[in-house]
Amino acid sequence: MQPVFRFAPSPNGALHLGHAYSALLNFELAKRMNGRFLIRLEDIDVTRCTKERITQMLEDLHWLGLEWEEPILSQSSRFAAYHKKLQNLKDKGLIYPSHASRNDIKKAVLKAKEDKEKAAHHTWPNDPDGAPLYPRHLLHHKEDPTNQPDNMPPAWRLDMAKVLTKYPQLHTITWSDIGYNPDPEISIHNQRHMDPQQWGDVILSRKDCPTSYHLAVTLDDAIQDITHIVRGQDLFWATGLHRLLQHLFALPEPRYFHHQLFNNEKGEKLSKSRKDISLKALRDQNHSLDDIKAAIQLDAPNLHQLDHLIKKWSMS
Repeated sequence: MQPVFRFAPSPNGALHLGHAYSALLNFELAKRMNGRFLIRLEDIDVTRCTKERITQMLEDLHWLGLEWEEPILSQSSRFAAYHKKLQNLKDKGLIYPSHASRNDIKKAVLKAKEDKEKAAHHTWPNDPDGAPLYPRHLLHHKEDPTNQPDNMPPAWRLDMAKVLTKYPQLHTITWSDIGYNPDPEISIHNQRHMDPQQWGDVILSRKDCPTSYHLAVTLDDAIQDITHIVRGQDLFWATGLHRLLQHLFALPEPRYFHHQLFNNEKGEKLSKSRKDISLKALRDQNHSLDDIKAAIQLDAPNLHQLDHLIKKWSMS
């Protein structure tokens, strides 16, 4: 099968050096493996993902020297497809509506923490992203649709306990990953092992949007025949959840490589929300493309490292 790579940014802010690294890495790997390279716009946040930001993002990618297949897939064009897959999970009884607000969840978790600390000094568990697991059993009154005076549509959450009861083989999820491994205990050679219960009843469809990042990215990687997913280490743990969804929808398993992240002067990973210096700003300061490639160590003297990655894939 011909390798297929993708760079899938969210156009809700300006691209920075971290995005440049991920985009160029995917592009160069696709070239060296005689594969295809795609751009996907992850624009499910239709309020923040404006036409102006999309235009600027594509200009930045052209400036990086990237070439991609047309047309570009936009997630905002696939809401009906996501809804259909959600309906499939509804029909199987594997998701449920959730009306609780973030404030409701925060209050319930704080109260539970207080009660547990009084009893046994326990803390409330968090998911791999650091958010508290959804306290469904503490929010029965909030899950009753008759208690929703504003008629706000619910979010839809995966019933993790029901999923693992129906599919007990999914108590341990595996995937092939030749990149960064934050926990040696979950790795055997290039195979990662993870218990999806760590995610709890994760949201698959938001109140203000007919999907979530996790659902959309999993379905879109499959519909675009992505064979190699190369992305940042911040999405390492999400892979366990994505592999679970791939099982539920009978989707193929790609190969993964989670690459290094780039930090700002404070040691924090570069972020659009903090408005770390953008590629456009670097261009306006007269930095060249060669300067950018040297800064992210993807200039000619460093490209030999990609052959090492390709060799590891061929051996896994």
